Amino acid sequence: MTSISFDDVEQLFNRRASQGIRPGLDRIGHLLSLLGNPEGTCPSVHVVGTNGKGSTCAFLDSVFRAAGYRTALYTSPHLESPGERLLIDGSPLSPSRWMTAAQAVTEKLSDDNFLRDDPPSYFELVTASAFWLMRDESADFAVVEAGLGGRLDATNLLSDVACSVVASVSMDHTEYLGTTIEKIAAEKFAVVRARVPACYLGDSRALIPLFREFCARAGALPSIVAEDVKLSNVQVSEDGCVFGFSAPGLELKEVRTGLIGSYQVANASLAMLAVSCMSEKFPRLTEEAIREGMKNAIWPGRLEILRRAPSPLLVLDGGHNIDGVTKLSESVSTLWRDKKIGVVYGVMKDKDYPACLAVLNGISKTTAFYPTCVPGMERSLKATALAEAALKFEWRNKTEGQIAAFDNPLDAINRALDKSEGNDVVLVCGSLYLIGHVRGALASQLS
Repeated sequence: MTSISFDDVEQLFNRRASQGIRPGLDRIGHLLSLLGNPEGTCPSVHVVGTNGKGSTCAFLDSVFRAAGYRTALYTSPHLESPGERLLIDGSPLSPSRWMTAAQAVTEKLSDDNFLRDDPPSYFELVTASAFWLMRDESADFAVVEAGLGGRLDATNLLSDVACSVVASVSMDHTEYLGTTIEKIAAEKFAVVRARVPACYLGDSRALIPLFREFCARAGALPSIVAEDVKLSNVQVSEDGCVFGFSAPGLELKEVRTGLIGSYQVANASLAMLAVSCMSEKFPRLTEEAIREGMKNAIWPGRLEILRRAPSPLLVLDGGHNIDGVTKLSESVSTLWRDKKIGVVYGVMKDKDYPACLAVLNGISKTTAFYPTCVPGMERSLKATALAEAALKFEWRNKTEGQIAAFDNPLDAINRALDKSEGNDVVLVCGSLYLIGHVRGALASQLS
Protein backbone atom coordinates (compact mmCIF):
# COMPACT_ATOMS: atom_id res chain seq x y z
CA MET A 1 0.00 0.00 0.00
CA THR A 2 1.40 3.38 -1.00
CA SER A 3 1.91 5.73 1.93
CA ILE A 4 0.18 9.10 1.96
CA SER A 5 2.32 12.25 1.80
CA PHE A 6 1.51 15.90 2.36
CA ASP A 7 2.05 16.40 -1.38
CA ASP A 8 -0.93 14.08 -1.94
CA VAL A 9 -3.05 16.14 0.47
CA GLU A 10 -1.96 19.40 -1.18
CA GLN A 11 -2.80 18.05 -4.63
CA LEU A 12 -6.29 17.12 -3.48
CA PHE A 13 -6.87 20.59 -2.03
CA ASN A 14 -5.53 22.28 -5.17
CA ARG A 15 -7.66 20.12 -7.49
CA ARG A 16 -10.87 20.93 -5.68
CA ALA A 17 -10.27 24.57 -4.69
CA SER A 18 -11.13 27.71 -6.63
CA GLN A 19 -8.10 29.79 -7.50
CA GLY A 20 -6.72 32.81 -5.66
CA ILE A 21 -7.63 34.66 -2.47
CA ARG A 22 -11.39 35.12 -2.25
CA PRO A 23 -12.51 36.81 0.97
CA GLY A 24 -16.05 35.99 2.04
CA LEU A 25 -17.94 33.71 4.41
CA ASP A 26 -20.72 32.22 2.28
CA ARG A 27 -18.75 29.30 0.86
CA ILE A 28 -16.94 28.31 4.06
CA GLY A 29 -20.10 28.83 6.13
CA HIS A 30 -22.12 26.56 3.88
CA LEU A 31 -19.35 23.94 3.86
CA LEU A 32 -19.03 23.93 7.64
CA SER A 33 -22.79 23.48 8.03
CA LEU A 34 -22.60 20.40 5.78
CA LEU A 35 -19.82 19.06 8.04
CA GLY A 36 -21.91 19.47 11.18
CA ASN A 37 -20.29 22.76 12.26
CA PRO A 38 -16.99 21.50 13.69
CA GLU A 39 -15.92 25.10 14.30
CA GLY A 40 -18.04 25.15 17.44
CA THR A 41 -16.86 21.92 19.03
CA CYS A 42 -14.58 23.52 21.64
CA PRO A 43 -13.91 27.03 22.99
CA SER A 44 -11.26 29.01 21.18
CA VAL A 45 -9.21 32.17 21.12
CA HIS A 46 -9.21 33.99 17.78
CA VAL A 47 -6.01 35.91 16.94
CA VAL A 48 -5.83 38.55 14.20
CA GLY A 49 -3.34 41.28 13.30
CA THR A 50 -0.58 42.09 10.81
CA ASN A 51 2.56 41.03 12.68
CA GLY A 52 3.03 38.99 15.84
CA LYS A 53 -0.03 36.75 15.42
CA GLY A 54 1.94 33.52 15.23
CA SER A 55 4.12 34.21 18.26
CA THR A 56 1.09 35.31 20.29
CA CYS A 57 -0.67 32.08 19.29
CA ALA A 58 2.39 30.04 20.29
CA PHE A 59 2.42 31.64 23.75
CA LEU A 60 -1.32 31.05 24.25
CA ASP A 61 -1.16 27.43 23.09
CA SER A 62 1.83 26.72 25.33
CA VAL A 63 0.10 28.19 28.41
CA PHE A 64 -3.09 26.18 27.84
CA ARG A 65 -1.07 22.99 27.34
CA ALA A 66 0.89 23.70 30.53
CA ALA A 67 -2.48 24.05 32.27
CA GLY A 68 -3.42 20.52 31.18
CA TYR A 69 -5.80 21.33 28.32
CA ARG A 70 -5.65 19.32 25.10
CA THR A 71 -5.06 22.06 22.57
CA ALA A 72 -5.42 22.61 18.85
CA LEU A 73 -3.16 25.30 17.37
CA TYR A 74 -4.09 26.43 13.84
CA THR A 75 -1.73 28.87 12.08
CA SER A 76 -0.59 29.85 8.60
CA PRO A 77 1.43 29.84 6.48
CA HIS A 78 3.70 26.89 7.21
CA LEU A 79 7.49 27.08 6.96
CA GLU A 80 8.61 23.61 5.89
CA SER A 81 5.60 21.28 5.98
CA PRO A 82 1.83 21.77 5.71
CA GLY A 83 1.55 19.64 8.83
CA GLU A 84 2.77 22.63 10.85
CA ARG A 85 -0.55 24.40 10.26
CA LEU A 86 -2.35 22.29 12.86
CA LEU A 87 -0.72 21.06 16.05
CA ILE A 88 -2.65 18.89 18.50
CA ASP A 89 -1.11 19.14 21.96
CA GLY A 90 1.99 20.60 20.37
CA SER A 91 2.49 17.88 17.74
CA PRO A 92 1.61 17.72 14.03
CA LEU A 93 -0.76 15.10 12.66
CA SER A 94 0.25 12.57 10.04
CA PRO A 95 -0.44 13.09 6.32
CA SER A 96 -2.91 10.18 6.47
CA ARG A 97 -4.95 11.96 9.16
CA TRP A 98 -4.98 15.10 7.01
CA MET A 99 -6.01 13.06 3.99
CA THR A 100 -8.93 11.57 5.92
CA ALA A 101 -10.09 15.08 6.79
CA ALA A 102 -9.48 16.43 3.29
CA GLN A 103 -11.54 13.63 1.76
CA ALA A 104 -14.36 14.16 4.25
CA VAL A 105 -14.41 17.86 3.37
CA THR A 106 -14.01 17.65 -0.41
CA GLU A 107 -16.68 14.95 -0.70
CA LYS A 108 -19.20 17.59 0.34
CA LEU A 109 -18.30 19.69 -2.71
CA SER A 110 -19.52 17.01 -5.11
CA ASP A 111 -22.81 16.56 -3.29
CA ASP A 112 -23.83 20.21 -3.11
CA ASN A 113 -25.01 22.41 -6.01
CA PHE A 114 -23.93 25.67 -4.35
CA LEU A 115 -20.36 24.51 -3.68
CA ARG A 116 -20.08 22.75 -7.01
CA ASP A 117 -20.84 26.04 -8.77
CA ASP A 118 -18.72 28.16 -6.41
CA PRO A 119 -15.94 26.00 -4.88
CA PRO A 120 -14.20 27.16 -1.70
CA SER A 121 -10.67 28.56 -1.90
CA TYR A 122 -7.59 26.58 -0.90
CA PHE A 123 -7.45 28.32 2.49
CA GLU A 124 -11.14 27.63 3.10
CA LEU A 125 -10.67 23.91 2.41
CA VAL A 126 -7.63 23.75 4.68
CA THR A 127 -9.47 25.64 7.44
CA ALA A 128 -12.55 23.40 7.19
CA SER A 129 -10.28 20.34 7.35
CA ALA A 130 -8.47 21.74 10.39
CA PHE A 131 -11.78 22.36 12.18
CA TRP A 132 -12.86 18.80 11.26
CA LEU A 133 -9.62 17.45 12.76
CA MET A 134 -9.98 19.55 15.92
CA ARG A 135 -13.35 17.89 16.51
CA ASP A 136 -12.09 14.43 15.61
CA GLU A 137 -9.09 14.82 17.93
CA SER A 138 -11.34 15.95 20.82
CA ALA A 139 -9.47 19.18 21.52
CA ASP A 140 -10.39 20.96 24.77
CA PHE A 141 -9.35 24.38 23.49
CA ALA A 142 -8.30 25.87 20.15
CA VAL A 143 -5.92 28.73 19.38
CA VAL A 144 -6.75 29.95 15.87
CA GLU A 145 -4.82 32.47 13.79
CA ALA A 146 -6.65 34.36 11.06
CA GLY A 147 -5.21 34.01 7.59
CA LEU A 148 -5.90 37.38 5.98
CA GLY A 149 -7.72 40.29 7.57
CA GLY A 150 -10.36 39.08 9.98
CA ARG A 151 -13.88 40.17 9.16
CA LEU A 152 -14.16 38.01 6.02
CA ASP A 153 -11.54 35.44 6.98
CA ALA A 154 -12.67 31.81 7.10
CA THR A 155 -11.58 31.57 10.74
CA ASN A 156 -14.10 34.24 11.75
CA LEU A 157 -16.83 31.60 11.76
CA LEU A 158 -15.58 30.17 15.06
CA SER A 159 -18.73 30.01 17.17
CA ASP A 160 -17.39 29.55 20.73
CA VAL A 161 -14.80 32.33 21.04
CA ALA A 162 -13.54 32.85 24.58
CA CYS A 163 -11.36 35.83 23.65
CA SER A 164 -10.64 37.92 20.55
CA VAL A 165 -6.98 38.96 20.31
CA VAL A 166 -5.60 41.68 18.03
CA ALA A 167 -1.82 41.82 17.60
CA SER A 168 0.11 44.66 15.96
CA VAL A 169 -1.72 46.27 13.03
CA SER A 170 0.21 47.84 10.15
CA MET A 171 0.11 48.28 6.38
CA ASP A 172 0.04 45.00 4.45
CA HIS A 173 -2.19 43.23 1.91
CA THR A 174 -3.64 46.60 0.92
CA GLU A 175 -5.15 45.13 -2.26
CA TYR A 176 -7.56 43.13 -0.07
CA LEU A 177 -7.85 45.05 3.20
CA GLY A 178 -7.75 48.71 2.21
CA THR A 179 -5.22 51.42 1.47
CA THR A 180 -5.23 53.17 4.86
CA ILE A 181 -4.22 51.89 8.29
CA GLU A 182 -7.72 52.69 9.57
CA LYS A 183 -9.38 50.50 6.90
CA ILE A 184 -6.98 47.65 7.60
CA ALA A 185 -7.53 47.96 11.35
CA ALA A 186 -11.30 47.95 10.84
CA GLU A 187 -11.04 44.56 9.10
CA LYS A 188 -9.17 43.21 12.14
CA PHE A 189 -11.28 44.87 14.84
CA ALA A 190 -14.49 43.57 13.27
CA VAL A 191 -13.89 40.10 14.77
CA VAL A 192 -14.74 41.20 18.34
CA ARG A 193 -17.79 39.47 19.84
CA ALA A 194 -20.63 40.47 22.15
CA ARG A 195 -19.91 39.85 25.85
CA VAL A 196 -16.50 38.35 24.95
CA PRO A 197 -13.13 39.78 26.08
CA ALA A 198 -11.23 41.55 23.29
CA CYS A 199 -7.51 42.22 23.80
CA TYR A 200 -5.50 44.59 21.59
CA LEU A 201 -1.77 45.29 21.71
CA GLY A 202 -2.39 49.00 21.09
CA ASP A 203 1.13 49.71 19.83
CA SER A 204 -0.42 52.19 17.40
CA ARG A 205 -2.01 54.63 19.85
CA ALA A 206 -3.96 56.35 17.08
CA LEU A 207 -5.96 53.16 16.50
CA ILE A 208 -7.05 52.64 20.10
CA PRO A 209 -10.19 54.85 19.82
CA LEU A 210 -11.25 52.87 16.73
CA PHE A 211 -10.75 49.61 18.61
CA ARG A 212 -12.88 50.89 21.50
CA GLU A 213 -15.53 52.01 19.00
CA PHE A 214 -15.77 48.51 17.50
CA CYS A 215 -15.93 46.95 20.96
CA ALA A 216 -18.69 49.32 22.05
CA ARG A 217 -20.66 48.67 18.88
CA ALA A 218 -20.40 44.87 19.29
CA GLY A 219 -20.76 44.82 23.06
CA ALA A 220 -17.27 43.29 23.49
CA LEU A 221 -15.16 43.70 26.65
CA PRO A 222 -11.98 45.61 25.68
CA SER A 223 -8.51 45.38 27.25
CA ILE A 224 -5.43 47.08 25.79
CA VAL A 225 -1.81 46.21 26.55
CA ALA A 226 -0.66 49.82 26.02
CA GLU A 227 -3.13 51.05 28.65
CA ASP A 228 -3.85 48.13 30.98
CA VAL A 229 -0.45 46.43 31.31
CA LYS A 230 2.60 47.64 33.20
CA LEU A 231 5.94 46.02 32.45
CA SER A 232 8.98 46.21 34.69
CA ASN A 233 12.63 45.13 34.69
CA VAL A 234 12.56 44.12 31.01
CA GLN A 235 15.67 42.24 29.89
CA VAL A 236 16.26 40.93 26.36
CA SER A 237 19.19 38.65 25.54
CA GLU A 238 20.20 35.81 23.24
CA ASP A 239 18.61 33.42 25.74
CA GLY A 240 15.16 35.01 25.72
CA CYS A 241 13.27 37.70 27.59
CA VAL A 242 12.61 38.38 31.28
CA PHE A 243 10.06 40.91 32.53
CA GLY A 244 7.60 41.75 35.26
CA PHE A 245 3.93 41.84 34.26
CA SER A 246 1.06 43.63 35.95
CA ALA A 247 -2.54 43.82 34.71
CA PRO A 248 -5.99 43.66 36.35
CA GLY A 249 -6.27 40.18 37.80
CA LEU A 250 -2.70 39.08 37.10
CA GLU A 251 0.65 40.18 38.50
CA LEU A 252 3.84 38.18 37.96
CA LYS A 253 7.51 38.96 38.53
CA GLU A 254 10.33 37.63 36.36
CA VAL A 255 8.28 36.01 33.60
CA ARG A 256 10.68 34.21 31.23
CA THR A 257 10.31 33.41 27.54
CA GLY A 258 12.55 31.39 25.25
CA LEU A 259 11.57 33.55 22.27
CA ILE A 260 14.02 36.42 21.83
CA GLY A 261 13.66 39.99 20.62
CA SER A 262 12.13 43.07 22.19
CA TYR A 263 8.98 42.61 20.08
CA GLN A 264 8.42 39.24 21.75
CA VAL A 265 7.94 41.03 25.08
CA ALA A 266 4.98 42.79 23.46
CA ASN A 267 3.57 39.56 22.01
CA ALA A 268 4.03 37.77 25.32
CA SER A 269 2.29 40.62 27.16
CA LEU A 270 -0.67 40.43 24.78
CA ALA A 271 -0.96 36.67 25.32
CA MET A 272 -0.78 37.09 29.09
CA LEU A 273 -3.43 39.83 29.03
CA ALA A 274 -5.71 37.46 27.11
CA VAL A 275 -5.00 34.68 29.61
CA SER A 276 -5.89 37.01 32.49
CA CYS A 277 -9.21 37.78 30.77
CA MET A 278 -9.98 34.06 30.39
CA SER A 279 -8.74 32.78 33.76
CA GLU A 280 -12.15 32.90 35.39
CA LYS A 281 -13.63 30.69 32.66
CA PHE A 282 -10.59 28.38 32.64
CA PRO A 283 -9.55 27.92 36.28
CA ARG A 284 -6.56 25.71 35.44
CA LEU A 285 -4.76 28.81 34.08
CA THR A 286 -2.72 29.16 37.27
CA GLU A 287 0.40 31.24 37.85
CA GLU A 288 2.49 28.08 37.57
CA ALA A 289 0.91 27.15 34.23
CA ILE A 290 1.41 30.69 32.87
CA ARG A 291 5.08 30.74 33.84
CA GLU A 292 5.74 27.28 32.41
CA GLY A 293 3.83 27.99 29.19
CA MET A 294 5.55 31.31 28.53
CA LYS A 295 8.99 29.79 29.14
CA ASN A 296 8.43 26.77 26.88
CA ALA A 297 6.70 28.45 23.92
CA ILE A 298 8.39 27.74 20.59
CA TRP A 299 7.87 29.60 17.32
CA PRO A 300 10.40 28.77 14.58
CA GLY A 301 11.69 31.33 12.11
CA ARG A 302 11.26 34.40 14.30
CA LEU A 303 14.64 35.64 15.55
CA GLU A 304 15.54 31.96 15.78
CA ILE A 305 19.19 31.29 16.54
CA LEU A 306 20.07 28.30 14.39
CA ARG A 307 23.79 28.26 15.21
CA ARG A 308 25.69 29.80 18.12
CA ALA A 309 29.15 28.38 17.48
CA PRO A 310 31.49 28.56 15.74
CA SER A 311 31.20 32.27 14.93
CA PRO A 312 29.37 33.85 13.21
CA LEU A 313 26.01 33.47 14.89
CA LEU A 314 23.27 32.38 12.44
CA VAL A 315 19.79 33.84 12.95
CA LEU A 316 16.55 33.40 10.97
CA ASP A 317 13.60 35.80 10.94
CA GLY A 318 10.52 36.00 8.73
CA GLY A 319 9.96 39.76 9.00
CA HIS A 320 8.54 40.52 5.54
CA ASN A 321 6.82 43.93 5.70
CA ILE A 322 8.04 47.32 6.86
CA ASP A 323 6.65 46.98 10.39
CA GLY A 324 8.13 43.50 10.81
CA VAL A 325 11.52 44.55 9.42
CA THR A 326 11.57 47.63 11.64
CA LYS A 327 10.92 45.58 14.78
CA LEU A 328 13.49 43.03 13.68
CA SER A 329 16.12 45.71 13.10
CA GLU A 330 15.45 47.28 16.49
CA SER A 331 15.93 43.92 18.20
CA VAL A 332 19.10 43.12 16.26
CA SER A 333 20.55 46.53 17.12
CA THR A 334 19.75 45.92 20.79
CA LEU A 335 20.97 42.33 20.99
CA TRP A 336 24.13 42.66 18.93
CA ARG A 337 25.18 46.26 19.36
CA ASP A 338 28.60 46.99 17.86
CA LYS A 339 28.65 43.60 16.08
CA LYS A 340 29.24 43.27 12.34
CA ILE A 341 25.96 42.10 10.79
CA GLY A 342 25.60 40.25 7.52
CA VAL A 343 22.05 40.40 6.12
CA VAL A 344 20.87 37.68 3.72
CA TYR A 345 17.58 39.03 2.37
CA GLY A 346 14.94 37.75 -0.02
CA VAL A 347 11.53 39.32 -0.57
CA MET A 348 8.34 39.01 -2.60
CA LYS A 349 8.12 41.55 -5.41
CA ASP A 350 4.77 42.93 -4.13
CA LYS A 351 6.27 44.07 -0.81
CA ASP A 352 7.69 47.54 -0.09
CA TYR A 353 11.27 46.29 -0.31
CA PRO A 354 12.87 49.73 -0.93
CA ALA A 355 11.60 50.87 2.49
CA CYS A 356 12.72 47.58 4.07
CA LEU A 357 16.19 47.96 2.56
CA ALA A 358 16.51 51.40 4.14
CA VAL A 359 15.65 49.95 7.55
CA LEU A 360 18.03 47.00 7.19
CA ASN A 361 20.80 49.33 6.08
CA GLY A 362 20.26 51.28 9.29
CA ILE A 363 20.97 48.35 11.60
CA SER A 364 24.58 49.53 11.81
CA LYS A 365 27.21 51.36 9.80
CA THR A 366 28.98 48.06 9.14
CA THR A 367 26.11 45.99 7.73
CA ALA A 368 26.93 43.70 4.79
CA PHE A 369 24.21 42.73 2.32
CA TYR A 370 23.63 39.47 0.43
CA PRO A 371 20.55 39.69 -1.84
CA THR A 372 18.84 36.43 -2.81
CA CYS A 373 15.47 35.00 -3.85
CA VAL A 374 13.25 31.94 -3.41
CA PRO A 375 14.11 29.53 -6.27
CA GLY A 376 11.22 28.52 -8.48
CA MET A 377 8.80 31.10 -7.04
CA GLU A 378 7.51 33.58 -9.61
CA ARG A 379 6.34 36.00 -6.92
CA SER A 380 9.85 36.28 -5.47
CA LEU A 381 11.85 39.36 -6.49
CA LYS A 382 14.91 38.32 -8.50
CA ALA A 383 18.19 38.57 -6.63
CA THR A 384 19.67 40.81 -9.34
CA ALA A 385 16.76 43.26 -9.05
CA LEU A 386 17.16 43.31 -5.27
CA ALA A 387 20.90 43.91 -5.61
CA GLU A 388 20.23 46.84 -7.95
CA ALA A 389 17.70 48.36 -5.54
CA ALA A 390 20.25 48.03 -2.72
CA LEU A 391 22.92 50.00 -4.58
CA LYS A 392 21.59 53.34 -3.34
CA PHE A 393 22.78 52.40 0.16
CA GLU A 394 26.28 51.86 1.50
CA TRP A 395 27.08 48.31 2.62
CA ARG A 396 30.31 46.93 4.04
CA ASN A 397 30.65 44.46 1.14
CA LYS A 398 29.77 46.89 -1.63
CA THR A 399 32.81 47.03 -3.88
CA GLU A 400 33.35 49.14 -6.98
CA GLY A 401 29.69 50.12 -6.87
CA GLN A 402 28.51 46.51 -7.06
CA ILE A 403 26.79 44.00 -4.78
CA ALA A 404 26.93 40.30 -5.59
CA ALA A 405 23.52 38.65 -6.12
CA PHE A 406 22.78 35.01 -5.25
CA ASP A 407 20.08 33.02 -7.04
CA ASN A 408 20.55 30.19 -4.53
CA PRO A 409 19.90 31.38 -0.96
CA LEU A 410 22.17 28.68 0.49
CA ASP A 411 25.04 30.14 -1.55
CA ALA A 412 24.28 33.57 -0.10
CA ILE A 413 24.20 32.18 3.45
CA ASN A 414 27.41 30.22 3.04
CA ARG A 415 29.15 33.31 1.65
CA ALA A 416 27.94 35.39 4.60
CA LEU A 417 29.08 32.68 7.04
CA ASP A 418 32.57 32.52 5.54
CA LYS A 419 35.08 33.93 8.01
CA SER A 420 36.66 36.04 5.27
CA GLU A 421 33.46 38.13 5.17
CA GLY A 422 34.08 39.32 8.73
CA ASN A 423 30.51 38.95 10.01
CA ASP A 424 29.82 38.42 13.71
CA VAL A 425 26.11 37.72 13.09
CA VAL A 426 24.46 36.45 9.90
CA LEU A 427 20.78 37.40 9.74
CA VAL A 428 18.67 35.52 7.18
CA CYS A 429 15.43 37.45 6.83
CA GLY A 430 12.60 38.56 4.58
CA SER A 431 9.90 36.33 3.24
CA LEU A 432 8.65 33.40 5.31
CA TYR A 433 8.91 31.46 2.06
CA LEU A 434 12.66 32.13 2.14
CA ILE A 435 12.93 30.97 5.75
CA GLY A 436 10.93 27.85 4.97
CA HIS A 437 13.10 27.12 1.92
CA VAL A 438 16.41 27.25 3.80
CA ARG A 439 15.61 26.22 7.38
CA GLY A 440 15.55 22.45 6.94
CA ALA A 441 18.61 22.44 4.68
CA LEU A 442 20.56 24.61 7.13
CA ALA A 443 19.61 22.44 10.10
CA SER A 444 20.90 19.38 8.26
CA GLN A 445 24.03 21.19 7.12
CA LEU A 446 24.85 22.37 10.64
CA SER A 447 24.05 19.12 12.48
